[in-house]
Amino acid sequence: MTPKKLIAITGGIGSGKSVVARVLRNMGHNVYDCDIQAKRLMNSSPAIRQQLTARFGEAIYNHDGTICKPLLSSIIFNDNEALMAVNGIVHPAVKDDLLYWHNSRPTCFNFVETAILVEAGMQSMIDEVWNVSAPLETRIARVISRNATSRHKVLERINSQSTSLSKVTVPVMTITNDDSTPIMPQVIALLTNL
Repeated sequence: MTPKKLIAITGGIGSGKSVVARVLRNMGHNVYDCDIQAKRLMNSSPAIRQQLTARFGEAIYNHDGTICKPLLSSIIFNDNEALMAVNGIVHPAVKDDLLYWHNSRPTCFNFVETAILVEAGMQSMIDEVWNVSAPLETRIARVISRNATSRHKVLERINSQSTSLSKVTVPVMTITNDDSTPIMPQVIALLTNL
């Protein structure tokens, strides 16, 4: 039996990863969203809660047991050591959850949507990468529109995200999402080659 494949959908903020993921879901494919699952795990995992409160105090969680996002964001925004600590707690849990999810699906391939494939140490789990790309100005305009934020803040976020795929040793396919090249034919072509 051929081992099932795990394909990463990645790309910088505003590139359109979520658009590609939504297309795949609408076609009936399984897509694991790392951002959503990381939030779920921070809210539901006793081990993560214990580690985060040991590092940042009880106030890191709201009274209802959910993570206090504004406080966490303010702590990690300008403190690289705190960010690394949070990532060191959350990324391994997400990787374990992803592996369990992937292995429990009866399909021959599944997808994972992540902006930080290499930073989260997931590259060894992946069989192929679909890198979604868009021109810088298009990305900036999308994020400003979506998040009602400033150009300066978007550029800060883009510059803080490492999108290097140099450590990836599996095939990397590119999906162009420039608002003029149709996405569906690109996705269908890549699916045909799986």
